Amino acid sequence: MLRYSRKSMQRRYRRAQRIEENSMKIGFIGLGLMGRPMAGHLAAGGHSLHLWARRPESLAPFRDSGATLHTSIADVAREADVVFSMVADAPDVEAVALGPQGVAEGAAGRADLIFVDMSTIAPDAARSIAARLAAKGVAMIDAPVSGGEVGAINAALTIMAGGPQPAFDRVLPLFQLMGKNVTLVGDSGAGQVAKACNQILTGVGVLALAEAFAFAEKSGVDAARVREALLGGFAYSRILENHGQRMLDRNFKPGFKSWMHQKDLRIVMNEAHQMGLALPAAAAAAQMLNAMVGQGLGEEDSIAVLKVLEGLGGIEG
Repeated sequence: MLRYSRKSMQRRYRRAQRIEENSMKIGFIGLGLMGRPMAGHLAAGGHSLHLWARRPESLAPFRDSGATLHTSIADVAREADVVFSMVADAPDVEAVALGPQGVAEGAAGRADLIFVDMSTIAPDAARSIAARLAAKGVAMIDAPVSGGEVGAINAALTIMAGGPQPAFDRVLPLFQLMGKNVTLVGDSGAGQVAKACNQILTGVGVLALAEAFAFAEKSGVDAARVREALLGGFAYSRILENHGQRMLDRNFKPGFKSWMHQKDLRIVMNEAHQMGLALPAAAAAAQMLNAMVGQGLGEEDSIAVLKVLEGLGGIEG
């Protein structure tokens, strides 16, 4: 039988009291592979969830969790202090934020609601949505993430935020329940710029790694031994360490699907075109992702670009 001292009981009571005092009502839209564990971390942190989803099966894991399930996004926004979205692309974010029965409609008459979009969309789209929400009295933070499904499950995401400092300060404790590295990069859209930079580096890095392994294989040298050698030099990277092992294991199960990385690099190239900026390495990575999707590999992880290179080089995988 467990026994607690008076001091222990007092500490437990004070902790429970702090959790209750700091508890917020959280709306979450987008309960997919990443959104589902992210929402779960918020609930585990003592916050009450208010949820809506287009597909009933997305809500199934939450039906017996104490979360409140709503019939519209507007109903979520009427109840929540902060509404998060984690959806596919800018049109989806716009529909959540400003569409019929969306966040702005539910926030009518309120002055304290914050909308946090954690999707990856174009910076200009984020700025436009933020400006239109601000005109309706809703503060917006664009906060795309890096870390994939594993990072979402382990509450280890990197979160890159853009928006007003007061709104960021208010939601920072919520971000810290979902991620380990949280940075306010700048004003609205700055988080999306940082995410675009992340996708350039990861896209080019994965392609470079796949090229190195294809070169080793075509040369008749064990790629595993090559990786082992490179891990000790200037070529070391987390991409070489983590994705390199997955390539060797032929583990192409998606932590980040190719079609999503294709979409993200399309954003990068569109933005670069508007700015008149040459990004030749990013352009090459974008074209290889196009080839992956064209070959039916869109649902596999982006590291499956190795398969495309092996096919071009006549290498048996």
